[in-house]
Amino acid sequence: MRLLLMSDTHLPKRAKALPEPLLAELPHADVVFHAGDWVDTATLDLLESRSARLVAVYGNNDGPGLRARLPEVARAELGGLRFGVVHETGAAQGREARCAARFPDLDVLVFGHSHIPWDTTAATGLRLLNPGSPTDRRRQPYCTYMTATVDAGALTDVELHRLPRR
Repeated sequence: MRLLLMSDTHLPKRAKALPEPLLAELPHADVVFHAGDWVDTATLDLLESRSARLVAVYGNNDGPGLRARLPEVARAELGGLRFGVVHETGAAQGREARCAARFPDLDVLVFGHSHIPWDTTAATGLRLLNPGSPTDRRRQPYCTYMTATVDAGALTDVELHRLPRR
């Protein structure tokens, strides 16, 4: 099962549209994750219409229209793994322990907010993934997103993709 992970798209404030390399991944993804800060409902409509399955949440910059359609925390069981999605996880220091305590029933937590790619594993085995942002790199050298595979109850082939500079 192929996964596509993104967050913090901030459209149309940070970019006018999702980058073409990211859009080209949509037909190949069995499940698309978005960890919040959409800003516009048009991006949600686009991903809902072009994704086989969308697992998504709202972020701190998302208004009432998005909050009415999306939860603060989303969960999905995929290929024997328990996934969760949330926008904010707090400061980087202590993140693994804090998230492991908050989400003891998950195997993988996808999160956003910082625009900083993140891939670590808590002492409990919880894998934490932040795909960065495909549209707003902030202090990072590149805009990014992630892909991964779920195979035989394991998360494999986790890859951070750098997008060309605009």
